[in-house]
Amino acid sequence: MKNRSAISASIVALVAVAAHDAAAQSYPTKPIRLVVPFAAGGPNDVIGRVVAQKVSEQIGQAIVVENRPGAGGAVGTAVVKDSPPDGYTILISGTSSLAINPALYKKLPYDPLKDFTAVSLVGTAPSLLVMHPSVPVKTVRDLIALARSRPGQINYASGGIGSAPHLAGELLNSMAKIKMVHIPFRGGGPSLAGVMTGQADLFMGGLSAALPPVKAGRLLAIAVTSTKRSQFVPQIPTIAETLPGYDVLNWYAIFAPAATPKDIVSRLNSEIVKAMATPELKKRFHDLGTDASTSTPEELGAYHAREMKKWAQIVQSAGIKVE
Repeated sequence: MKNRSAISASIVALVAVAAHDAAAQSYPTKPIRLVVPFAAGGPNDVIGRVVAQKVSEQIGQAIVVENRPGAGGAVGTAVVKDSPPDGYTILISGTSSLAINPALYKKLPYDPLKDFTAVSLVGTAPSLLVMHPSVPVKTVRDLIALARSRPGQINYASGGIGSAPHLAGELLNSMAKIKMVHIPFRGGGPSLAGVMTGQADLFMGGLSAALPPVKAGRLLAIAVTSTKRSQFVPQIPTIAETLPGYDVLNWYAIFAPAATPKDIVSRLNSEIVKAMATPELKKRFHDLGTDASTSTPEELGAYHAREMKKWAQIVQSAGIKVE
């Protein structure tokens, strides 16, 4: 009887494995939901829709984009965490909700590392450090020297306390051993406008928004925030050329709920990598001022962990608190 029970258990296990393998091989058999934890029209939404359309064409199933904004991305992110780990609900997110927010908020409805499975990076975009023309600097070295000579008198704008531009400024403060004063505005647009009107001295914002006033002569661009020069403005140096190790990127990536089967994650990853390699998507991303970047799930997981650690250290050292 014991032998029969053991054989029966083995058969059940084999059947379960076979069924799982068959399901994974046929995946997807129905539409996939891509949750964007931010409002329509923002970079996560635009990039998510571009990727969803191309991958949908490849797999022969619709990828339905669903915007679930709220609480700085926490609402939509939690929706994915609570979804079945079957590959039919995935998330596009990145720097703010998965790397910065965990350092800012004591209580989040998700654990950014434990509750998600990394699938692939899809894009990275540096910010552009722009100055009001009245500020007597032309390089990062000039800015550091000026800030040291006028401690507490040079200020920088951001879209709000805890925003990526805010933390980018604090990282510059920390690495350059200077003390610029943070001026929070209500969003990226108003903060950029604040620098153009002289209400603030500088701002670190996305290329697509910051470049037009630079080209119009209303702002001076002195550096990009990535470790390497940007393909979009190769003539502009990096902050890292003056401060080695300085690195701030807006990154966008696809995640699935924790415990999503590896073969499904692998299928999603391969389809995303295939899509991102097409001339069509490369051009679309170029037009958005974003590098089409991909990764393995393991590479994304490691990068995510490093980003969380970096921003946690900055938030702690700067004593940043959000209400």
